[in-house]
Amino acid sequence: MKTVLFLALLLVGGLGYSQTTVNGKVVDQNNEPIPGANIVITGKTIGTTADFDGNFTLETSEIPPFQLTITSIGYSGVTEEVTSNNQTLTIVLAEAQTFLDEVVISASRTPERIFESPVTVERFGIQDIKHTASADFYDGLENLKGVDVNTNSLTFKSVNTRGFATFANTRFMQLVDGMDNSTPALNFPIGNLVGMIETDVQSVELLPGASSALYGANAFNGILFMRSKNPFDHQGLSGYVKRGITSQKAAGDNPYTDFGIRAAMKFSEKFAGKVNFGYLKGTDWAATSEVDKTRVGGTRADLNYDGINVYGDEVSANIKSVAETLETTINPETGAPFLPAGANALVPSVEVSRTGYNERYLTDYNAESVKADWGLYYRPFEDDFEISYVGKVGTGTTIYQGTNRYNIDGFFQEQHKLELRNDNFFVRGYIVADKAGDSYDMVFTGININRAWKDDETWFGEYTGAYVQATLGGATNEQAHAIARAQAESGRYEPGSPEFKAAFERTIKDPDLSTGSQFRDASKYYHADANYNFSHLTDFADIQVGGSYRKYSLNSFGTIYTDYDGAIDYSEFGVYTQIQKAFEFSESMNLKLTGSLRYDKSEFFDGFFSPRISAGLTLNRDHNIRASVQTGFRNPTTQDLFIGLDAGRAILVGSAPDNLDRYSRNFDVSGAAQEGLGQPATITQTGRAAYENSYKLSSVERLAETGNPAELEVANPDIVKPEQVTSVEVGYRGKFDKLIVDFSAYYNQYKDFISQEVVIAPYYGTVGDGSLSVAAIANDDYQAYSAYTNSDVNIGSYGASLGLTAQLFGGFDLSGSYTYSKQDFDQEANPDFMSNFNTPEHKFKASLGNTDLFENFGFNLAYRFSDDYFWEATFGNGVVPEFHVLDAQINYRVPSIKSSFKVGATNLLGDEYFTAFGTGFIGSMYYVSWTINNL
Repeated sequence: MKTVLFLALLLVGGLGYSQTTVNGKVVDQNNEPIPGANIVITGKTIGTTADFDGNFTLETSEIPPFQLTITSIGYSGVTEEVTSNNQTLTIVLAEAQTFLDEVVISASRTPERIFESPVTVERFGIQDIKHTASADFYDGLENLKGVDVNTNSLTFKSVNTRGFATFANTRFMQLVDGMDNSTPALNFPIGNLVGMIETDVQSVELLPGASSALYGANAFNGILFMRSKNPFDHQGLSGYVKRGITSQKAAGDNPYTDFGIRAAMKFSEKFAGKVNFGYLKGTDWAATSEVDKTRVGGTRADLNYDGINVYGDEVSANIKSVAETLETTINPETGAPFLPAGANALVPSVEVSRTGYNERYLTDYNAESVKADWGLYYRPFEDDFEISYVGKVGTGTTIYQGTNRYNIDGFFQEQHKLELRNDNFFVRGYIVADKAGDSYDMVFTGININRAWKDDETWFGEYTGAYVQATLGGATNEQAHAIARAQAESGRYEPGSPEFKAAFERTIKDPDLSTGSQFRDASKYYHADANYNFSHLTDFADIQVGGSYRKYSLNSFGTIYTDYDGAIDYSEFGVYTQIQKAFEFSESMNLKLTGSLRYDKSEFFDGFFSPRISAGLTLNRDHNIRASVQTGFRNPTTQDLFIGLDAGRAILVGSAPDNLDRYSRNFDVSGAAQEGLGQPATITQTGRAAYENSYKLSSVERLAETGNPAELEVANPDIVKPEQVTSVEVGYRGKFDKLIVDFSAYYNQYKDFISQEVVIAPYYGTVGDGSLSVAAIANDDYQAYSAYTNSDVNIGSYGASLGLTAQLFGGFDLSGSYTYSKQDFDQEANPDFMSNFNTPEHKFKASLGNTDLFENFGFNLAYRFSDDYFWEATFGNGVVPEFHVLDAQINYRVPSIKSSFKVGATNLLGDEYFTAFGTGFIGSMYYVSWTINNL
């Protein structure tokens, strides 16, 4: 009832009597209309926008005379005098000198010319979105200088800058209208799966590199800002529909649909609202690699085969150890051991894996996204003070690759924000909540379908017994292994059979990873932040202060985190300030200095200061030299702290102080008891063993090769703490006649780099004791853990980007960029450490387009080249070959129906490629789109 009354008051308060009406049209120097131009009463926020034909009507209670300010991106703004009611104006905007005059907000949390930004910033505006050669605006980010976009699936792409990227990209932040788009459960952005509708995007800004001084912990390696259109400035009904096909060798040709609609209305000078809806459906890029991910050149004929996109074959055992156990285990049916004494002498000491299922049998590759958002905006004083409520919901189906491959089916996320703001301050609070839907782990689906028809003990027992019998019968080693696998595979559920389908359905609905693969989640976080800019109160300098607070509530029901007995709650906060001072030495030279400082504190760690100092020197307006030094930090993520997940090859265990004992598991050590090693039949091991009683994986591997116990090295990694980076950057932006140059170079030095280290924890004994723990390793009585820790090795990275933009022959836009990225790290000296740099050393991008090749007709071509690079992540490591991609589109505008039509193709050359080890090859997409009234 209170909500209804509040909305009623807003509506009543918005009813006003408009005394003055102004009509007009906004055109360019060629008398062509400028759709979407902003017309605002100077000094106020009262205004309107031009329609598709450039026409506008402004109704206001202001009494003439007053001034209008008319602006549009890509054009120089003008002011016009209104002297009477019902006045009609024709406003001509001249094309802006360069894109350097465009205004950005993200670099300093205050509007400034991109030319004068103290740090590197990339911008993707409305016109760029309209003319991108990519299938949608989010994919168009791939063409920005210095940006890497890793394709997880058709509907999930991960944006990154300056290296150290995985799909779980916790070093990069993504904000939509000031709200963090990271999922509470996974703690990183999931692309645009539940994000923005294309026709509602006002602008996209991207800050590469550390931005912690203003934006906090997760803005460590870069930050992406997406701003939507305010209904006070952008009214009307607009929408788009795209139809086409995706084409991939593995999946064939499949239909693709993308639809979006936006409705916005300014009811009065006080009240406005909008609503958006989007729907996308297609077929994902199928992942079909059968290459062995643990051995170069491995094939399905290998005994211990582990295919990249084959699941269930992760389960393996040493059949000699199995034979030794069978010699001492009594068969209840016969009263004798399963194998006669001495049989193990016939069995070689080799690892054998179970036969797995290809990924295509464990998912339908459905890619889908359904999202909606709405907003109510209230300006009680008809000025720049605004109160707004924004709600967002989205659900989708996609493929996510982390430690394993996951089918994200029916994932749901919602956001709700309440914000008060004007030109000098904002205060906002929002909540982000998610639900996992029917999502499941495809690796454990394969494992547990296998176990549904035959448990591991029976399978390996049958394999070993059949091998012994075949050997005794005179078979060769190769023949004996073939006979053994055939025997063990008897009764296997074949894909498509009723038995397979039933086991599949049972498995994906069971959250117990010993028998199922479903992961459940209903996590959320609460966030509040505020900022005040004192620039209107002091002439000395522009001063800002602000702060933020966040509370996490993790609730995966024990399927991801160690929240078996209820939600895990923890919080963090931060405060910051910034001072900017401009010094004008002459009409042709000025200097702007910026200093920022932020303090952040998590309840688990000591507080941390993040300073930034930058200087920008402008010469003759057309040349700007900038330099900055800044530090950033990153708090350990929710997974770093509280995960407790058996991923098959290793158990992932977070290192929050109270998490080490949360994860526990019972292990069978009956063999050690029978050998007289003084052990019980079973032991309970907690996650603490990974951090306090473990060996380095590489040393265990050397022991297996040499048999020398002296090879063992104690691991015992420290529990995780915040990661830090110091970044030095220099840059130049300038204009030479029609050529625009943008250059930047940086060096990053990392401290306490957060990583995962695989360690081996023996079930009994104390590491380094030289006896009992060595016996445990020799008996295969140990567990592999993936521990979250900090590296004490020196890690750095450096790189540079150069962008050139020019307009040729009066209308052709030509641009190109080159980016160099390099890691400064000695891998050979640190074999147990994975930095996950995952970035090509060389990237080149270029585009050529003309928005008016002839009347109402335009085109755009975009080319990308990526050097080959090595991808390393918990799912697997491998080389990503170099690739060349060409996207293209032609478009035709029909002003009479306020529409534009586009025909486009991505990866027009048809050379399939991938950007990360283990994912499906990216094919081509061909589409036709119709966009109407997109101002």
